[in-house]
Amino acid sequence: MLYFWAILIYLLILIGVGAIRSKGVKTQTDFMVAGRKLSAPVLVGTLLATWIGSGSIIAGAGLSYRKGFSALWFDAGVWIAIVVLYFIAGRARKLAQFTVPDILEIRYNKYARILGSLTTIIAYTAIVSYQFKAGGMVLNMVIGIPTDQGIILTAVFVIAYTALAGMFSVAYTDVVNGLVLLIGFMIGFPFLLKLAGGWANVTSLLPGDRFQILGSMTIWEALGYSLPTMLLLLGESNMYQRFFSAKDERSAKRSVLGWISGTIFVEALIVILAIVGSSIFLDIDPETVILHSVRHGLSPVIGCILLAAIVAVIVSTADSFLLVPSTNIMRDIYQRFVNPNVSQRRMVLYSRMVVIILGIVAFVQVKFFTTVLAMALYAYTMYGVGITPATLAAFLWKRATPAGGVCSITSGMIATITWELLKKPFNIPTVYPALLLSVSSLIMISLLTPQPRQEKIRLFFKVE
Repeated sequence: MLYFWAILIYLLILIGVGAIRSKGVKTQTDFMVAGRKLSAPVLVGTLLATWIGSGSIIAGAGLSYRKGFSALWFDAGVWIAIVVLYFIAGRARKLAQFTVPDILEIRYNKYARILGSLTTIIAYTAIVSYQFKAGGMVLNMVIGIPTDQGIILTAVFVIAYTALAGMFSVAYTDVVNGLVLLIGFMIGFPFLLKLAGGWANVTSLLPGDRFQILGSMTIWEALGYSLPTMLLLLGESNMYQRFFSAKDERSAKRSVLGWISGTIFVEALIVILAIVGSSIFLDIDPETVILHSVRHGLSPVIGCILLAAIVAVIVSTADSFLLVPSTNIMRDIYQRFVNPNVSQRRMVLYSRMVVIILGIVAFVQVKFFTTVLAMALYAYTMYGVGITPATLAAFLWKRATPAGGVCSITSGMIATITWELLKKPFNIPTVYPALLLSVSSLIMISLLTPQPRQEKIRLFFKVE
């Protein structure tokens, strides 16, 4: 019960912070982009804590348990994406919008906004659903309640917390969660390594391919893990929403430098912890290796702190991915097409109602996939091939046209769903055919249609 009370107290503190922050939420700008007041250090914390969720702690660690260091391919795409985002962050903040579909309409047309919103809603509710599942797994291990009940408890907490204060509550608690997780892993690593009998003993107990860059994977299999994460992050609405939340362009750009350093360090540390844990805990569900290591391999004090932080980071990631599609529905559909003159007070009220509805939709999806990794790869691919090519082209290719952008989003989304429904023919990862179709549609249709008007690209490029 010690672990249960540690997690409960930590979450109650988060609720307290959210309640305090909720008093400052008066407008959609407050709820969706924290009033555009976030400094670079706060942005670093919220960017890091948003990305390091169950995708890393559960799915990435489970892959490390089975594949060893070659699991870093799952993370490598993220690192490349963050480098690219460094050159876009300041320009994104300059636009001072709320969502990625905002960008898509400015650069292309209203149909790109609608399709971008639809793709985001499908992908992000799937991501939220596996955060719920991860929370249930943690609660099952800590206090022994059935995983299904743990999933329900996690879903209720996440939905209530997100609806409370939006980005205001998420951003500031992210900083604390990220620091606690980072410090906890750093402190816990030497104790876990000692329990394993030292690194030499770890290497002697595990197969040699666990310590090779490709291990048992082919380069195509490795890229099948890297590409979905890279493509997701390059167009990831959460990250752009945080850039929009920055107090200025300089803060947005500076935050990316701290973000990439922290992400590389934490994700590499998670992989190493999972490998060490795999030499100690045999015959367990690979995706629970970090949870087993923390719960049974560390002292109760360190274990309590780390488990509380893990739950908090899972909650934080779920909050963020729940907030984005609710923003899409309210900003990109309701306010844009249904009621442009909606009051700020009603906008915040309706946003909270949409959070609750989407949370329920995410909860229903939990049963659709057997593992967190499978859910992650599907969601990453859906968003990465549907949104990212058109979003990057908005900033990087003047010749991209409205028709090209719309066709890219449509073909990427349809290809992902179709390939998944066909059970990945010839065992080809969905990302390959879906990305090929999305990018080729963008390029060919853009080249076959008239060049975009100057006013469409003026905000994205220096036009002479």
